[in-house]
Amino acid sequence: MPALWIARVDVHDADTYAKYVSVASEVIPAHGGTFIARGGAVECLEGTMRGRNVVATFPDMDAARAAYNDPKYQAALEHAHAASERDIIIVETTA
Repeated sequence: MPALWIARVDVHDADTYAKYVSVASEVIPAHGGTFIARGGAVECLEGTMRGRNVVATFPDMDAARAAYNDPKYQAALEHAHAASERDIIIVETTA
C-alpha cells in the first residue's frame, strides 16, 4: 500500500534548515518519494499549527522508512534539528 510522509515544521533558522532541505530534496525522490505538498498555504481546523507542512507520497511504508534511514538523510538531520521543531510521521494509505 502507498504511504504518506507528513512533516509539520516550525523553522527558526532558515539558512541552516536550507542545508537539510537540499539533501531531503534529493534523498526522498531517490527512494520513490514524490512531493505533493511543500510549504504551501495551510489552514488549521483543530490542534496546533506549524509554520511549514510537507507531504510526500511513497510506494509503501518500507520506501518511506528507507528514505528516512538513508545515511545522507540521517546526516542532514543535524541541520534540521538545529534549525527547527518538527513532527514527522508516515501513514499507510487505503489505496
